[in-house]
Amino acid sequence: MSTRKHTALPKAQTLIEALPWLTRHRGKTVVIKFGGNAMVDAELKAAFAQDVVFLHHAGLRPVVVHGGGPQISAQLDKQGLVSEFKAGLRVTTPEAMDVVRMVLAGQVQRELVGLLNEHGPLAVGLTGEDAHTITATRHRPLIDGEPVDIGRVGEVTGIDTGAIEALLADGRIPVVSSIARSQDEGDSGHVYNVNADTAAAALAAALGAETLMVLTDVEGLYEDWPRSDEVISRLTAAELEKLLPELSSGMVPKMKGCLHAVRNGVQTARVIDGRVQHSILLEIFTDEGIGTMVVPDELTEGATA
Repeated sequence: MSTRKHTALPKAQTLIEALPWLTRHRGKTVVIKFGGNAMVDAELKAAFAQDVVFLHHAGLRPVVVHGGGPQISAQLDKQGLVSEFKAGLRVTTPEAMDVVRMVLAGQVQRELVGLLNEHGPLAVGLTGEDAHTITATRHRPLIDGEPVDIGRVGEVTGIDTGAIEALLADGRIPVVSSIARSQDEGDSGHVYNVNADTAAAALAAALGAETLMVLTDVEGLYEDWPRSDEVISRLTAAELEKLLPELSSGMVPKMKGCLHAVRNGVQTARVIDGRVQHSILLEIFTDEGIGTMVVPDELTEGATA
């Protein structure tokens, strides 16, 4: 008697392909920086939420960190405040900081928490201010060798993982807005706007995460952009450090974040294309992977991460 052909068999094969990755990643913390088109496209947002919930139910411990550049710019525009950038960072006046705080904690975070919680009582939102999760001091970038004041923009100086660890232990998904409390003397009670890529990398290192994943609007790190669109699939921290001076300004905080993460205990850092639905699952649970993976220098070429 011939076995009836089951149309669902390819689904089973896909699930089985994920088995070694499920085994490897179970119980591990994954920090995911949510940004780019994935933040503004409704279908991509929904797919992102599904991916994060899938990771949670597959036994991983996802932590989501987000910024909100497009939404902040739109709100500043609505209020007649000018968006100005210096050294790739938003100049943040006290008035602009009020808008940043409102948009990140009151709009972007709430929407993301809502999307995740459509799948169960899982997500809890917090900002870097809460429980001193992220502490920063005023960041003065160098332009032409001179430090420049760009307002309430912070450089991360400390991470307290207590609140996030407690949420993870309770089976929740923390969603963290990239706002930090001020450590500067005489400035307590104030907050700083922190680059979300930088905040995600600092959190990944402090949490001892297995992986940092940064969603972008490109396929990964290109070999020789703009002459070639060949994506580098894997490189070491030392190789990345050599490339940093040549990178476009938008990629610098992302790749610096990846470098910081793998130099501070995170096993792998990945830049992946947030324009691809379910890119997180493709990167974590398939042989191919779809972005650029950065590994620590001591990880030998034959090792898998």
